[in-house]
Amino acid sequence: MNATATAIRMFDYVEQYDALQEEVLDAVRDVLSSGTLILGPRVRQFEEDFAAWLGGGHGVGVGNGTDALAIALKALGIGPGDEVLTVANTAIPTVSAIRMAGALPVFADVDPHNLLMDLNDAQRRITPRTRAIVPVHLFGNAVDMPAVMRLAARHALMVVEDCAQSTGTTCHGRATGTFGDVGCFSFYPTKNLGAYGDAGLCFTRNAELAEAMRRIRAYGCAGSYDCQREGVNSRLDELQAAILSVKLRHLDDHLAARRGVAQVYCEYLDAAIVRPHVAATVDCSNHLFVVRAANRAALVERLRQDEIGFGIHYPAPIHLMRGYEFLNYQAGSLPITEQAAVEVISLPCYPELAHESVRRVCRAVNDVANITS
Repeated sequence: MNATATAIRMFDYVEQYDALQEEVLDAVRDVLSSGTLILGPRVRQFEEDFAAWLGGGHGVGVGNGTDALAIALKALGIGPGDEVLTVANTAIPTVSAIRMAGALPVFADVDPHNLLMDLNDAQRRITPRTRAIVPVHLFGNAVDMPAVMRLAARHALMVVEDCAQSTGTTCHGRATGTFGDVGCFSFYPTKNLGAYGDAGLCFTRNAELAEAMRRIRAYGCAGSYDCQREGVNSRLDELQAAILSVKLRHLDDHLAARRGVAQVYCEYLDAAIVRPHVAATVDCSNHLFVVRAANRAALVERLRQDEIGFGIHYPAPIHLMRGYEFLNYQAGSLPITEQAAVEVISLPCYPELAHESVRRVCRAVNDVANITS
């Protein structure tokens, strides 16, 4: 690495915090002096504002994105004996949430072009026990939701969208998370809208379903000490809600900056470098900028030498993990998913990343591609 060059991180929230510090600290001080820390007016305001930002509906703030998925499934009546279609090319929480609801995950392979759920393969895996489908909007891209909804309608399936990586993504001009019965969002710090800790939200346009999820997040209670159904403890706290409300006001600008970073990558990366396809009907929010490298080890070594951060999303497909051996999948059962696991690598992509830094990353990637091609 050039001695004068600085390290490029995969993700860095500090620069954004510096820009928002006064607003964030004012919001925190307001909460701490209010006398209310849990499920108070700031949570309600953020729920309303985020739902309005999505186009109108009901938001239910919860402790994290994993809980959002599990609570949504529970509210829809998914439980033991039920099967839920999803993918193994995702973060573990997608599958963990299905198991938290007591259901059995069934994996479809992914499309080789975009690494998102292959709906033809998903249809082949539907059985009489299949009750729901969880499409995962990975990398800031979007599964073809009109097609998902048609598949669900044909087989009377409920739809829970995993939007952990797609806040700000639209499909056919409509926000991800607004197509299915419930859209589940993570506000983990690295996300497009990130808290300063764990946080999540369930979105629905069904008022009764929203009320069911509100009860489940608070022990199943309609009020204090009045349990109406089995529930859990998963509440978005006032501090994180207040911080998220501050950041929501800036989210459109931050999304535009992400798209600007992605555009620089598209301009400077060699055309031969393979990237997951984004359909013309999708406006990608670029939560991650992913490329596929036939010799990923060489690229990893070069990025480390140049002090350039990277991520691998994901190095091992869930169906082959030891913790899920009981699902009885074998190597080769999801070939596209397994191939992606040895090729994908995520390059730095966040709103504050300088375009010159992006060009530096591109030079490293292009060099390795030219050497190994």
